[in-house]
Amino acid sequence: MESRPDERGALGRMLQVLECFDEDEPALTVAEMARRTGIPLSSLHRWVALLAREGLLARGPGATYAIGSRLWELGELSPLSLRLRETALPHLARLYEATGENVHLGVLDGASPETSVVLFVGRVTGLNSIPVVSRAGGRGPLHTTGVGKALLATRDEPWLRRYLRAPRELETQHSVVAEEALRADIDRARARGFATTREEMTLGNVSVAAALPRVEGLPPIAIGLVVHLDRADERRLGPLVVQTARDLHAALRDAR
Repeated sequence: MESRPDERGALGRMLQVLECFDEDEPALTVAEMARRTGIPLSSLHRWVALLAREGLLARGPGATYAIGSRLWELGELSPLSLRLRETALPHLARLYEATGENVHLGVLDGASPETSVVLFVGRVTGLNSIPVVSRAGGRGPLHTTGVGKALLATRDEPWLRRYLRAPRELETQHSVVAEEALRADIDRARARGFATTREEMTLGNVSVAAALPRVEGLPPIAIGLVVHLDRADERRLGPLVVQTARDLHAALRDAR
């Protein structure tokens, strides 16, 4: 008989199951979960039943399971939702009204500089906005996204040195991955007050983004626009994004 796992082992198993879902495969059968996690089917059936009973997994069609509403409910209690996103939404909406383009809200996330990414926590889009690969709750690389590059511009030299030691993927042929070129982009963002990427994450798309000053109790934050190359007027969009970042920072400071 399998021994009962200790509290840490149980949490690790549950996280293994929950983390095997992704945006490409949001619904999985138990057999598919077993292949992704390596957990034996006999054990996995018990974990899935427990998670489903607690609302952390939800049954779907065809003997599949998906992330449950209880997990979403708990996630909405995060300061990233209650404090940041809820305060930010009117400001994101105003920026969308002024531009008609995709508006993103992102934060720096990672246990270390080497593993850090941008976590997208909010987004406003419309029928005429161009398609993008990012989504609320999704992650993206720092070096090829506008909000990511804006966040890099807020980091100090020791942090950047560690980050730049890690390999960076070439998302498109225009991605900036060489240290010297990326440092030049970061310096340019600091001088102008906003960062840009041109077809570095998605061909045909340009991003303009600005970071907020530090907000106590929240990770580093940035706001960005994603526009089509043909509509990428940085001289107009840059100041709009910078002003939105300033307004949101003031709202977060006053709310606290």
